[in-house]
Amino acid sequence: MTDSGAEIPARRGTRTKPALTRQAIVGAALDLVDRAGVDAVTMRSVADRLGTGPASIYRHVTGKDELLELVLDRVLAEVAVPPPHPEDWRGPLIALAREVRRVLLAHNDIAAVAMSGPPVGGNPARIAEALLAILRTAGFPDQVCAWAVDRLSLYVTADALDTARQRVMGHDGPAAAQRRWAQVAQYYRDLPADRFPHTVALRDALFADGPVDRFTLGLELFLDGLAARRNG
Repeated sequence: MTDSGAEIPARRGTRTKPALTRQAIVGAALDLVDRAGVDAVTMRSVADRLGTGPASIYRHVTGKDELLELVLDRVLAEVAVPPPHPEDWRGPLIALAREVRRVLLAHNDIAAVAMSGPPVGGNPARIAEALLAILRTAGFPDQVCAWAVDRLSLYVTADALDTARQRVMGHDGPAAAQRRWAQVAQYYRDLPADRFPHTVALRDALFADGPVDRFTLGLELFLDGLAARRNG
């Protein structure tokens, strides 16, 4: 008989599966987002990637929504925030807006998660705190600060998502994306001038420049309007 306190050696040839952690689950989900987009993330797909069953995933997260929020939080950990400056608020705001957009676009269409509702987590809160610090240090009224952070975050996130979805059009190659945009541009060029005089007059300008130029213009327009709300 074997003593009840004695260790029973493992059978030769067997391997102990590493413990499943929330960190590993989030990492697997992020890898799926990077490879195939947000829609590729399901409890089943994440479980398959980790060599386990969906029930094991549910022990660590309540469902797909919470999992994607955790993925977004991990992604936003990559964002570097600039310090506030009382005399130069535009520079830090522009730098931070561009940084958030860059990080979001580095991870496929992860911006869709941020657009689904107010993001929660340590890193969204860290970025919001940085934005508020820049604005309050520069002397903007508190209510303007609060609303400006909300509207600026929405603009940056929406632009990142729109750019990410445009990239989807190019999954069959740059040539396919160019053909698609050429078709859209031709549609607007063919509109009857008597019904759409302004659209026809601006048909070339409507499709000029790329997403970075458009993002920069929108950001500058936002900041120009914000400047008028500054104290003093």
